[in-house]
Amino acid sequence: MKDSISALLPRGEGHQFLLYGDSCSGVPGALHEKTFASVNAVVQRLRPQPDFIVFPGDEIIGLTPDADALRAQWRYWLDTEMAWLDRVAIPMWHTSGNHTTYDVMSETVFRSLLDLPDNGPPGQSGLSYFVQRGDLLMVFVNTLWSGLGGEGHVEIEWLEATLKQHSDIRHKLVIGHHPVFPVNGFSGAYQREIGHEYARPFWDILVNENVLAYLCSHILAFDVQAHRGVLQICTAGAGTAHRMPEDVEYLHCVQAALDAHGLRYQVLDTNGAVRERLEWPIPDPDPARWAALPSGEAKALFSGPLRSGASIELRLTGQSATIDAASAQTIFTAFEPGAIAPIWLGLRGPAQTLTVIVGRDPGRSPAYWLGPDLAVGTPFDIHVRIYPDMGPGGLLYRHHDDLRWSSFNAATARGVEGLSWPERWAIGHGQGGLEDRPFRGAALGFQIAQM
Repeated sequence: MKDSISALLPRGEGHQFLLYGDSCSGVPGALHEKTFASVNAVVQRLRPQPDFIVFPGDEIIGLTPDADALRAQWRYWLDTEMAWLDRVAIPMWHTSGNHTTYDVMSETVFRSLLDLPDNGPPGQSGLSYFVQRGDLLMVFVNTLWSGLGGEGHVEIEWLEATLKQHSDIRHKLVIGHHPVFPVNGFSGAYQREIGHEYARPFWDILVNENVLAYLCSHILAFDVQAHRGVLQICTAGAGTAHRMPEDVEYLHCVQAALDAHGLRYQVLDTNGAVRERLEWPIPDPDPARWAALPSGEAKALFSGPLRSGASIELRLTGQSATIDAASAQTIFTAFEPGAIAPIWLGLRGPAQTLTVIVGRDPGRSPAYWLGPDLAVGTPFDIHVRIYPDMGPGGLLYRHHDDLRWSSFNAATARGVEGLSWPERWAIGHGQGGLEDRPFRGAALGFQIAQM
């Protein structure tokens, strides 16, 4: 075995666990057996090994009408491909998935072979359930129950009742197969996310019941984003050989530690290298690091790439425009003379939508991140956090009187990781001078802190 990989450990009492999903294996000699094995080889190098494993669905390729063939896939996955795992010492919990529970027959096979807890809602024994480990509650939801209509449909009354019954538990995680919010721009109700009629009430429950994160898979990528203070962590790199998209995503597993201070994780590729990481909640800047900058153009306070673990926080204050509000209005931009700015932050459109535009590659269209709309002629006080280690979800905002961060909405697989920050800044207007996309409101204030 290759050299061991140091696992993140709780800071005091806590939980150390592994999260990975979507191997789509179970067939001897098939394509995904080899890729799944490459991820499992990394898992076996972790020291210490995890306390438990969460696998949010699509263990096997499934999708067959033959119950015996489906059982054979499960037996190969459990008894051969996962034979290295002592499931008594390291329990593993699963969610239903579109490759494994696609009709009543496959639900029956899933229940019989995995023997998961029988404490779910009526009709969903072994499909939806919860597990408590000390001060950690994990609620596993079924995002494609045949009794509700299949893929993309999810029962939420039981979810809310279960979380309320365990309101005194310190840490709460909810796990399901389908994302609630689009990942990497891949969107489509009932196929790529849960149905849109469920999304808002589902997320309201997580927010109201102080859930830390929703863990999911299905979209073949690694992605993290925040919405009203709750994380959505998507991991679908356990072996399915396809990627979404192929040139950015990679096979991976996620090793995590949870304690009284919060959640930390590291995303490991098949070489055992850490590709992405996060500490949540994100710490506030030291008050001494804040710098207030006047409107106008100046040399940047910093330039070049941000190191891993670094982040930038901006505080934007002022009053939104009352006239000519639809035209682009610059709050902040970073640029090099003679080149289109790779970073632009401002307001766009009649709703005065807070927008970040990132142009990574010359000659290629930029990517857009969309935040809150600002009502005409009203005061605003908004914090923006730029956290490259979070990928496309690492452009976040919150209102000053609300400590809960939300990711800007985006349709891209890359964030600002690896971006080299230019040496010129402009505040209140674009790189072309005072008349270039000026801020049309009043009393613009801009503060920045680098961490």
